[in-house]
Amino acid sequence: MSEKEKDKEKKHKPEGAHPKGEKGAGGGGDKAHKGGGQKQSKKPRPQAAQEQETADDSAPAQPAPPARLYERFKSEIIPALQQKLGFENRFAVPRLEKIVISMGLGRFAVEGGEGKAKFQQAEKELQTIAGQKPVRCKAKKSVANFKVREGMDTGIKVTLRGARMYEFLDRLITLAIPRVKDFRGLDPDGFDKSGNYNFGFTEQTVFPEVEGAAVTFQQGMNITMVTTARKAEHGRELLRHFGMPFREESKQK
Repeated sequence: MSEKEKDKEKKHKPEGAHPKGEKGAGGGGDKAHKGGGQKQSKKPRPQAAQEQETADDSAPAQPAPPARLYERFKSEIIPALQQKLGFENRFAVPRLEKIVISMGLGRFAVEGGEGKAKFQQAEKELQTIAGQKPVRCKAKKSVANFKVREGMDTGIKVTLRGARMYEFLDRLITLAIPRVKDFRGLDPDGFDKSGNYNFGFTEQTVFPEVEGAAVTFQQGMNITMVTTARKAEHGRELLRHFGMPFREESKQK
């Protein structure tokens, strides 16, 4: 190679360039030059955010508070019924077992397309009222006069137990029943021999959870309160202590 060619190569080479395998002035080799400027250090997270995340993960989930009516039943109603009905054992006192809310929607099943939409709307409204998804009830046999075939959806129902049952009963007594038009008390003779009580509403708008503006048709419902009482008098006393507003005299009298 001539001296002129060597001079040209020196001119084209950048300053500070080193031959392959040699270390630079800073003491780093090729590996340091290749990856030196590509990696970026992550910014440290604020300490408050880290402490909040650790606190949320370590803190146990708090259970929902017990129903107000259930606490009243344990502290006030059980001793009062023991004294009035003469029970020595507190576990012999009658108590609520479940509440069943049902709607008969057989007329919508016969209508066809429009009836199907109304059926679904009533199902959503009952779910809003009870806080639980209802179950569809099917016809057990065909009835030609009512245009009902076996297996057709004729109604819906919801069975409430435990804390959800007491919460529904609380809303029923304090909010829904006072909204009934021309209300003069519930029939005290609606009990069967086992102490279970049955009554109903003619429209679903008595519950404040249902928006009155969105309701396109009125739909009644039946409510059954199943108790452990063995007599109608014991079941009546139980519901009266809960706050159910019974009439002093029945319609039959």
